[in-house]
Amino acid sequence: MSPWTSLEPASATVSPGSSTTVRLRVRNTGDIVDEYHFEPVGDLAPWTTVEPQALRLYPGTTGTVDLTFAPPRTPDATAGPNPYAVRVTPTEHPDAVTVPEGNLTITPFTEVRAELVPPTVQGRFRGRPRLAVDNLGNTKVTASLSGKDAGERLSYEIQPGNVQIEPGRAAFVKVTLRPRQITWFGSKQEQPYALAVRRSGTEPDEVAGTFVQRGVLPGWLATTFGLLLALTIAFVTIWLAYRPQVRSVAREKLEKAGQIAPPSPSAPISSPPPKAENKPSQEPEKPGGGEEKPKDGGGGEPEKKPEERTAATAVRELVARGAGRHICYRAFVQDDGWQEPVCDGAEAGTVGQGKPVKALNIAVSGAKGVTGASAYVGEGWRKGDAWQKEDDATDMVLGSTESADPPLEGFTLQVFDGSVCHEARVKDQDWTGKLCTEPGKWRYGGSPMELNLQLEAVRFTV
Repeated sequence: MSPWTSLEPASATVSPGSSTTVRLRVRNTGDIVDEYHFEPVGDLAPWTTVEPQALRLYPGTTGTVDLTFAPPRTPDATAGPNPYAVRVTPTEHPDAVTVPEGNLTITPFTEVRAELVPPTVQGRFRGRPRLAVDNLGNTKVTASLSGKDAGERLSYEIQPGNVQIEPGRAAFVKVTLRPRQITWFGSKQEQPYALAVRRSGTEPDEVAGTFVQRGVLPGWLATTFGLLLALTIAFVTIWLAYRPQVRSVAREKLEKAGQIAPPSPSAPISSPPPKAENKPSQEPEKPGGGEEKPKDGGGGEPEKKPEERTAATAVRELVARGAGRHICYRAFVQDDGWQEPVCDGAEAGTVGQGKPVKALNIAVSGAKGVTGASAYVGEGWRKGDAWQKEDDATDMVLGSTESADPPLEGFTLQVFDGSVCHEARVKDQDWTGKLCTEPGKWRYGGSPMELNLQLEAVRFTV
C-alpha cells in the first residue's frame, strides 16, 4: 500500500546563492512497520538535500523530512518556476512507490562581465579591438554599447551597437577606433578610452582600454626636412643679396678704341649650309633568305604553367564524384608556401616543426556557403581580419601570405546550412579538441586570446 504524502508548502521561492526548506509529511497507511527512503529527482535534484534520507514509521503514524533547495548563483539556475519531485520508496512494499511533486520559483538575477581583447591597440589611422560581453546571470540581457574618451579625440564604430545575450552565453562586438586628428610627425601618443555596456535600470559597466596612435612619419624626418628648408632659404637670400656683376673688360677697351662696332639689329642672319645626308648602307641579306625563327626552336606558343590546385578545386573534384557535404582546405606555411589541399578531417599544416600557418584557403559544398575571420599573433585582431564570405565551391582565404604580416593565431568559421567542426594545433600545445558550431552560428577556434600562440595545424569537417 502506498504511503500518504504532503508537501508544505507545495510552492516555494528561492534566490540563487541562498536556500529554502520545504517539509514533506509521510504517513504509514499499512498495517506493518515500514521504512521509507527518499530520493530527489528532476532538474533540481543536484541542488536538493533530504534530511533524514530514511524514515521508519509504525502503522498509522506520520513523520516528516526536510527538503532543502540551494540553487547556485550561476546561469544554470534558470529563473522562473521549476518543478521538482521526491521519490518515496517503502522497504516492505518496494512496488508501492509514490512521487510527490512541487514547484520551486527561482528569482532572476543579472551579472554581466565585459573584457577588451586586446586591451591595448596600436595604429596610425585606426585601431580594431574586440569587446567580449558575458552574461553570467540566469535571465536574458539586452544592452547597448558606446565609447568615450577624455577630450573626444577618438570616434567609435561599434558593430553591433545593441546585443541580446542568453544566460551563460557571450557576445563578441567589433570596435573600430579612429583618431579625429592624424599625427603626421612625432612619437607615439597614448589615448585612454572606455567602452560602456548599458542596461536598463542599472549603472553602465565600463571597460577601459588604450589606443596608441603612431606618427605617419618619424620625428627625425621632420627635423631633417625643416633644417634643409632653412638652409635653402638662407642660400637663396644670400645669393640674391650678393650676386656678382660680371663684365667683359677686353670688350670695353675695343669699343673705346673703335676697332669693333656694336652689332646692328637689322643685319640679316644667314642660315647655315645644309648638311649632307648620310644614307645608310644597304644591309646584306641573312643566309637562308627567310625570317628569324623563334629562339625556342619549335616555332610554337610557349609552354603554359600548370593551374594551381586550390581548396575549391578539391571540393569540385569531390562533388563531381557524387553529391554531399564536404569541406576542403590548405595551409600557407611559413618558409614552405601553400600545401596541397586536403578534405573532411585531414590534417593541414605541420606538427612539431615550429612552423606557423600564415593563411588558410577553405571551400565547402552542400553548406550554402562559408564565412570566417582570422586572428593575428601579437597585436590581436587588426586590418585584414574583416569577415570573408564565399559561396559553395568557391575559395575563401583567411590571413595573409605577405612576409611582413604576422602568422595566424586563430580563426572564426560559420556555414549557413548545418554545422562546421574544427580542431587546432598551436605552438607548444596539443590539439584543442573538436569544437562544433550550432547550425547557422559561428565559433572561434585556435589559440586562447590571452596566450597569443601561433597556429600550426588544423582539421575541418562539416
